[in-house]
Amino acid sequence: MEFKNRKLEEFENYIQGKRVAIIGLGVSNIPLLDYFYNLKAQVSIFDKREKVAIDKNVLEKIEKYHFELHTGKEALTNLKGFCIIFRSPSCRPDTPEIVQEVENGAILTTEIEMLMKLCPGTVIGITGSDGKTTTTNLIYKILKEKGYNCYLGGNIGIPLFTKVGKMKPEDMVVLELSSFQLMDMQISPHISVITNITPNHLDIHKSYEEYIDAKKSIFKYQNKNDILVLNYDNEITRELKKETNGKVIYFSKTQKLENGIIYDNGMIKSCKDNVRRHVLNVKEVHLRGVHNYENICTAICATQSLVEPEIQVEAIKKFTGVEHRIEFVKEINEVKWYNDSIGTSPTRTIAGLNAFDEKIVLIAGGYDKHLDYTPIAKPIIDNVSALILMGATAQKIEEVVRKELKQQGKQMPIYHCTTLKETVEKAYEVAKPNEIVLFSPASASFDLFKNFEDRGNQFKALVKNI
Repeated sequence: MEFKNRKLEEFENYIQGKRVAIIGLGVSNIPLLDYFYNLKAQVSIFDKREKVAIDKNVLEKIEKYHFELHTGKEALTNLKGFCIIFRSPSCRPDTPEIVQEVENGAILTTEIEMLMKLCPGTVIGITGSDGKTTTTNLIYKILKEKGYNCYLGGNIGIPLFTKVGKMKPEDMVVLELSSFQLMDMQISPHISVITNITPNHLDIHKSYEEYIDAKKSIFKYQNKNDILVLNYDNEITRELKKETNGKVIYFSKTQKLENGIIYDNGMIKSCKDNVRRHVLNVKEVHLRGVHNYENICTAICATQSLVEPEIQVEAIKKFTGVEHRIEFVKEINEVKWYNDSIGTSPTRTIAGLNAFDEKIVLIAGGYDKHLDYTPIAKPIIDNVSALILMGATAQKIEEVVRKELKQQGKQMPIYHCTTLKETVEKAYEVAKPNEIVLFSPASASFDLFKNFEDRGNQFKALVKNI
């Protein structure tokens, strides 16, 4: 008998003719325009940007569909009388105009939350301050290797809500979930993963505590049959076992766990009742760095109830990595250049620095998310031969590095540049044979670039033209 998604049918019947608000014309919300037009919903769109900043093709579609459009800083003053509100991840759920509408009876949700509520298949969600994109892709590749029909989305891939109608109960949906997507979420995945929690996005979140609470939503609504994968080495995630209803599986790079998956002296090992079994030698994989071996452990934990160990290993061996994450670009005069534009925080860049045995010429700096750069100073001094800085955080990074240099009685050349092109030229000038040039900004990209992908692509283009 052909499967019918009754939950989806109920939702689509409900939405017909209803007043729907879409807040933010980001990647996740644009597919909703066609979807709600076909359901004959009364749609109004709100975007804090001015009209001239919105994509012309999107504007043409809005006009064609006769949707209302409210733009500019005061757009939300028109948010009144709606049945359901779809907010973009960048729009806080506690925005006063939204709170007022919810008090008046509106349903507040997001594209990703409705996907999870209406999806008939198994949902695997991955969050964390670092490593979630590589882990998400690894999980997806392992499931594909097994032969599952899989969907990849969330913070990566394509918006999946409008694909729910094609999904079957036996399908797998793998989602990378940011703290912004998880804020106020009223549902959790069947299998949830938290890679780690360290300070991040404190320019948007009101506090570190709020950021942590947002991450907790990934397991808050799990039941006893669900699974939560946690990092044993991270103090915050280790303690989350006390708060979950699901079965907890730990991974570690420092402990010989009684049960779980560990990285130990070049080997990935499975632990069960204090018995350890070799799963994989990391020399057999393309990924570099202990942080990536942690990602492998995480992916094995998340898929072990669904995929046999030998198939997991086969998929991991084939995996070549994710673009912009310690991505090899080119070798020039015995110097290897790597793009790690995903390094948007100090902890991510520290992981990149620790991935290499060679000395590194580091290009860093960018938009200031108000993070503490003190922890990055020692790893830079331990691994870097020359430091090249740009962007708003350049001075912050230099200050902590110079303080550490003074304490250790060492010296290091530090250069400041105003453009990415200048940093590449300077790196080419100072890098010596058998060194690495690593572009890992330890900062966000919003000062000079659209996003970290745009930043990484510009870096790669500059390097390839040398």
